[in-house]
Formats: sequence, C-alpha cells, structure tokens
Amino acid sequence: MEKAKILIAEDEKNQRELLEGFLKKEGFAVEAVANGKEAIQRLEGNFFDVALIDYKMPELDGLHALREIRKLCPDLPVVMMTAYGTVETAVASMKEGALDYLTKPIDLDELLLMLQKVIERTTLIRENRQLKAQLQERYAFTQIVYGSPKMEEVMGLVARVAPSQTTVLIRGESGTGKELIANAIHYASPRSEKPLVKVSCAAIPETLLESELFGHEKGAFTGATHRRIGRFEEADGGSLFLDEIGDLSPGTQVKLLRILQNKEFQRLGSNLTLKTDVRVIAATHRNLEEAIKKELFREDLYYRLNVISINLPPLRERREDIPLLIDWFLKKYSDENQKTISDISKEARGLLLRYPYPGNVRELENLIERAVVLCRGEVITTQDLPFHLKEEKSESQWGTPEREKTLPESLGKVEKDAILKALHQHHGVQTKAAESLGISERALRYKMKKYQIRFHPPSSKEGEESMEE
Repeated sequence: MEKAKILIAEDEKNQRELLEGFLKKEGFAVEAVANGKEAIQRLEGNFFDVALIDYKMPELDGLHALREIRKLCPDLPVVMMTAYGTVETAVASMKEGALDYLTKPIDLDELLLMLQKVIERTTLIRENRQLKAQLQERYAFTQIVYGSPKMEEVMGLVARVAPSQTTVLIRGESGTGKELIANAIHYASPRSEKPLVKVSCAAIPETLLESELFGHEKGAFTGATHRRIGRFEEADGGSLFLDEIGDLSPGTQVKLLRILQNKEFQRLGSNLTLKTDVRVIAATHRNLEEAIKKELFREDLYYRLNVISINLPPLRERREDIPLLIDWFLKKYSDENQKTISDISKEARGLLLRYPYPGNVRELENLIERAVVLCRGEVITTQDLPFHLKEEKSESQWGTPEREKTLPESLGKVEKDAILKALHQHHGVQTKAAESLGISERALRYKMKKYQIRFHPPSSKEGEESMEE
C-alpha cells in the first residue's frame, strides 16, 4: 500500500526534525520545510495527503500560507500548529479553511491519531468522487447504444428533460431499457451528486411497500423493532426511481400523490410530518389509461406522474440498433469473461438480426452473454446460440411487428389448438381426449375452463358436434 505523504512547514529546526523523524518512523512519507514560502513551492506539481503548517513563521506566516494553499490545492487538508493556542488563533485558522489545529508542545500520540482520521476521511472522499465519476461515465448518454431515428428522438427528449426538476414517466415494454434511461436522466441532472434510489413496486409485497417508501417508527406494526428510514428520506436531494409504478396499491397511490403535491409525508406509526426534496422518475410497462378505466389506477396520480412522458420503442421497432447492440454486448461480455472473441459468424449474425426479440434489449443481451460463455473459439457460431433461434423460420413466420405475440401467448394458442383437436377426434369424450394428450381428465377440464372451451352435445344429425370458444 502506498505511504501517505505529509508536508511539514515549521521554522524551528528541532521541532521540524522531531516531527519528521517521528512520522517517518510511523510509516509516512514526509517532506519538511522551514517556512510558508517553501511549502507553497513544494506543493506546486506535487501531491500530499496532509499539510502540517506552523502558525508563526518568517517570510510567509501560517495564515497567509493557508490562504495560498487553498488557492493552489483547495482539497488539501491543512492542520495548523501553534504555540499561541488561543480561541482567536483557532477561529482565524478555521475561517481560512484549516481542517483542525494542534497546540505546542505537540502531543505525538494526538498528532498520530489526528493524521489517521484525516487520511481516512480524505481517502473516503476521494473514493466517493471516483465512484461518482465512474457512475456518471457509465450512465452518460454516450453509454446508451442506438442509431435509429426513434431512439434519436427519445435521447433528444432525455437531454432536454434531465436538467429540469420535473417528474418523468418512462413507458415501454419489459426489457426496453427504462432503468437505463432513468440513470441517464439522474446523472445528467443537477442532482447527480446526490443519491439515485431505486424501488421496484412489483417486487415488494404490498404490506411492506409503504414501509419501504415512507419508513416506520418502532412498534408501528408487529416486527417493527426499530425505526426505519424510508426511500423518500434516503433520496432527499436526489432522485427516486419507482419502477413498475402501475403495480401500486390504491392506498399507496394516495400517499404517493400527497408527496408529489406537497413534498411531505409521515412515517408509518408517526404523526410527525416530514419534508422531502426528491425528483420522482417513474416507469411502467402497463397501459395506465386502461388501468384508470378499470379503476385500478388513480387519474389524479397519473396526471402528476405524466408531466413528461418518455416512450421507449420495442427493439423490433428499432431494428437498426440491433447490429450496434450485438457488437456492444459482444465486447462487454468478452472483456468480463476474459475471452478473446473477435466476431460472430455470418450465419449466427443473420439469426440474431432476423429474430423478433419479444424480450427486447434484455433478451438480446442475455443471448450474447450466453453465446460468449459457451463459445470455445474466437468466433461465435450458430452452435453457441439457443435452439429456438436456429429453427427454420421466415420473417413472416416470426410474425409482423403488429401481430407478434409474447412466448406465453404463443404457447397458450398451441395448447388450446391441441385440446380442440383431441376433443374433435374423440367426439367430445373427455377421458379419451385427455389420454391422447397425455394428461389427466381433471387437468383437461381445468384447461378447458382456462381457455373457455365450451362443448355442445351432438345434434340429431349423425353425431355432429360443435365446439366454441
């Protein structure tokens, strides 16, 4: 581990050598100078973790040196040393930006403890800044891969919305990248230095969601053994991403509406009203307009959330982006898995380009990750792709964008057709139909009810029977 570097500015030679020798013995890298002017010169082009500056020195005293240090190295922690340990001296030093001060004669144990605390603090601050810089780079607009006109339009809207304080509703099918857009909005906003807190409204049971969002007091309900800070408090000053907002219960919708209107809320079990400064970014794959008609979603909450609406197109409607995304994910997962995969074969790429992606970008990403992991050479082939991509299907058989169905819908239709065929072949005798399908008669009755298959008894015409849905 690299040694922490200390700069000492002390005009008394014995004191300077004592401090220098002690700190070197404790494992620090130390540079010691005799006055403030030399300290400023050493700081030019050199990095130090902490500066120890004597208050009274010739040429340039500690207070004036501190002012110059603040201009040159505004983040450098400075500890003032003084034999004049008056309140006025301490106040003057702190006003000019000193982190702390020590009185002479210096207690070496106290000095060591202070330096350890200062270095831990500055290391943490530095790491936080690096992490924030990495997050901002990771979620920058340049990290969102697109080239299609539809996504150009979306990202143009994101760029205009991000600097504002307005509530945003992101809409789109599952897997289209709604969370990625929420990240981009937050990290391009004035709130980027504050937290982005994320809550999946669908993943948390309804009984726990209010506590998750608003927090609770000790004893608010069975099992509440201590106070809990909610997500709105945690996100204060930053942004709160509410994913799958369409899954909120009616009671939670009312409380969310109040926060959006008044910027205030109460923890469960408390009468104390708390204020919060949070930008809400919501997302849903549901049709909220239909939910309003069915009285499943509050209309007033909808209008509060839908100030700016960003509609993400499904991948099948932005097919120009598929080649770009393939190459992006190929490099990403090759690097992550330490593989030297250079390309995808023409046949494999053709399959990937033709596939309709009912799971959108998330499905494409999973396919590429799988292929990278399974690939034994430097080029991904059709052998590395799952079977359902390799089935011989024309583009029309995959289905046009308007008529494509999700996988559960497609499987349901196949099952329903098989039941109808079996019933027809066995003249409506459910026992025989179930046997031919390889299922129990009870299971057959359940599935007939599920698919609303109603069977009419034969008419007088030579055993004719009819079935209807």
